[in-house]
Amino acid sequence: MTAARAAAEILHRVPGFRPRVGIVLGSGLGGVADRIEGATVMPYGDLPGFPLPSVEGHMGRLVLGHLGGQPVACMQGRVHAYEGNGFDALKTAVRALKLAGCDTLVLTCAAGSLRVEVGPGRLMAISDHINMLGANPLTGPNEDSFGPRFPSMTDAWDPALRALMRRRALELNIDLVEGVYAAYPGPSFETPAEVRMLKVLGADAVGMSTVPECIVARHCGLRVVGCAVITNLGVGLGDGPVDHDQTLRAASAAASDLERLLTGFLDGLNIDEGRRS
Repeated sequence: MTAARAAAEILHRVPGFRPRVGIVLGSGLGGVADRIEGATVMPYGDLPGFPLPSVEGHMGRLVLGHLGGQPVACMQGRVHAYEGNGFDALKTAVRALKLAGCDTLVLTCAAGSLRVEVGPGRLMAISDHINMLGANPLTGPNEDSFGPRFPSMTDAWDPALRALMRRRALELNIDLVEGVYAAYPGPSFETPAEVRMLKVLGADAVGMSTVPECIVARHCGLRVVGCAVITNLGVGLGDGPVDHDQTLRAASAAASDLERLLTGFLDGLNIDEGRRS
């Protein structure tokens, strides 16, 4: 099993280290990994079956170490459906994190806002998703060792983890909204008509990733929490064109708030568990 071989390589690289939280960093957000303490860096090419990103802003490295007091395995970059290589590498990466010891997956991404009052630079906790990719990463024979044939997506984005993220944002004076994320195939940006459609469907933000990782993670029993960095208003909702350079610039500008939020959130995992014990 490729995921098992990748997990074994992760654990072999840092003897005695076992990550508890997996993190996936989206477009322009890779700098968050620079804050990981005692970091060991593994290029994806060293890990069997891991994805090899081809998009600017995705470095393709796994960073092991500690953030917010938690042992983490941080994916510095992801692959997307529009890159045309299917979901096998994505599934391998998420399942390898599970087999290496992770019980929680934190997903981040850049997204366009479908709400004019939520502009660039804001952070949005993902409360639910709409899969508009036209594909599901679990299509094909089910791997029973990871999860059931028909996994539930009720509360796919863990309510308790999201509540913790909201509390930490309030304590850190970080402006965090909450909303539904729609995954659109790309690589072209949405048309104004598509933006209007997504709003009617109930989406608050749109991007080209994140939902497949959530589906795979829930299938194999990982708890999932997500945060989108708003980089632009959807086409037709604001002035000016939307392009990838703008996405990277806006994501980088908001990365400091995301870094503080993730660090506080991870530190809060220990606090909350202490209250429950």
